[in-house]
Amino acid sequence: MRTHIVIYWILAAFQLFLALLYTGWNLASTHRIEWFGTIAFTFGGAFMAWLAFYLQLVQRKQGEPLSEDRDDADIDDGDPEIGYFQPYSWWPITLALGASLVILGIAVGFWFAYLSLPLLIVSVVGWVYEDYRGNFAR
Repeated sequence: MRTHIVIYWILAAFQLFLALLYTGWNLASTHRIEWFGTIAFTFGGAFMAWLAFYLQLVQRKQGEPLSEDRDDADIDDGDPEIGYFQPYSWWPITLALGASLVILGIAVGFWFAYLSLPLLIVSVVGWVYEDYRGNFAR
């Protein structure tokens, strides 16, 4: 986790440096501030700093380094419970299709978004409840 913290602090400093450089460059070339890029770089740097600060707090609260950060750790020292993942699920693909069609409908015309909204809703419900029926019921 220490490596992640260092990388995020470096990215935060780089983003904030880019924000200053971008603002200065625009002031020098056009004599005005281009707000969109300045705000985007500043918020990017602030987000990276927030993430690095949060990871520092988590690391401080844990007390000892994770097994992934130690050089003398074995692979068995890590946490065995990573999470539960559905092995053969088609619902994420239908959810991506439904979300894409809804967003396309918002861009092209709302009638298309209204027609594709049921696919999005059915995909979300199907993905949530797929563990309750069939071969993978728990």
